[in-house]
Amino acid sequence: MATNPAPAEQSLPVSYADVQGAAMRIAGAIVRTPTLHSKTLSDLTGARVYIKFENLQFTAAYKERGALNTLLQLDDTARAKGVIAASAGNHAQGLAYHGNRLGIPVTIVMPRLTPTVKVMQTESHGATVILEGETFDAAYEFARQLESERDLTFVHPFDDARIIAGQGTVALEMLADVPDLDTLIVPIGGGGLISGMSTVARAQAHDIRIIGVQAELYPSMYNRINGTHLDCGGDTLAEGIAVKQPGGLTAQVVAALVDDIVLVSERRLEEAVSLLLQIEKTVAEGAGAAGLAALLDHPERFRGRTVGIVICGGNIDTRLLANVLLRDLARSGRLARLRIQLQDRPGALFQVARLFDQERVNILELSHQRIFTNLPAKGLSLDVECETRDKAHLDRLLNALRGAKYEVSLVELA
Repeated sequence: MATNPAPAEQSLPVSYADVQGAAMRIAGAIVRTPTLHSKTLSDLTGARVYIKFENLQFTAAYKERGALNTLLQLDDTARAKGVIAASAGNHAQGLAYHGNRLGIPVTIVMPRLTPTVKVMQTESHGATVILEGETFDAAYEFARQLESERDLTFVHPFDDARIIAGQGTVALEMLADVPDLDTLIVPIGGGGLISGMSTVARAQAHDIRIIGVQAELYPSMYNRINGTHLDCGGDTLAEGIAVKQPGGLTAQVVAALVDDIVLVSERRLEEAVSLLLQIEKTVAEGAGAAGLAALLDHPERFRGRTVGIVICGGNIDTRLLANVLLRDLARSGRLARLRIQLQDRPGALFQVARLFDQERVNILELSHQRIFTNLPAKGLSLDVECETRDKAHLDRLLNALRGAKYEVSLVELA
């Protein structure tokens, strides 16, 4: 990883001047999102934490920056013929939105299994959506085929110098708002955002530590940079950074300029999404919460430092968000499912419910199981979903139940 990388900038695909040029080019057409201090997260982690709210862009993600910077550099012929991309996420929406605004035809190729809501959102911005292939790789190959057949301009989601320069404007704004930032924690998928931001950071007069973050299930850039062969795949909450093959240009920049890459678990990503909603009252997708997840996972690395994190996107399915929030409540002890063994006789449920009442615990749902159980025929298993104030309150309830000679166990989350 980078040790003293600043002199290497001359040989890299993007320069600080490129990012400055992109900032002037896209000014006025992109939301200049705020960078705000979080006192609560600072107290929680021991670092001075500043958050860049890129989820406040019109399409709720930073991807607009690179897409617009690329579209604005097309010549008249390319504009007239249009552009094409393969994407099922934020790149598609950013490209579609600004292409429509500029009168540039946009075609997006998405895998056939792309959720309908993403297809509809992209079409609502004026793009033509083509569903092709069962995987992203298949969609990508078809997009490159159409690029050639229709003489369109392919806009890569991350491995393009114009894209990288546009994404780097995030760091320009952060450092203008908080000049004394000494650490940036940046999510990595293909590497476009961290490449642009590290280009800006290395051009500053003071040293800035640059830490990349990947989901444990998709350590593609981590593998590329460290020469490891960790498995890459799975169902991650951070689908926005679930990239199996990082870019060639971006890997070059990351190797030269980034200090380290850390991996975060799915559980920590869930916790970060929940905390951002509870503390900052803002919605982050899994990838958007990756910076905070790293901060929570490695507090000793950042304690005492002035840290900037980017909520790079806020596009998360509402049902998934609800699941994440409920799972976090369960892990914190505020929601629980208890399995209690009872005798199948009148008054048994009343006696248990009385203990819940005495401990002031709210019962949300009851479920009896008489058939599929290894208990005797006169026994039954009772599952009680309940709401408590905190883990200590839950522990008091468990002690009360066990003190009354009930066999009770807590149904744990993975």
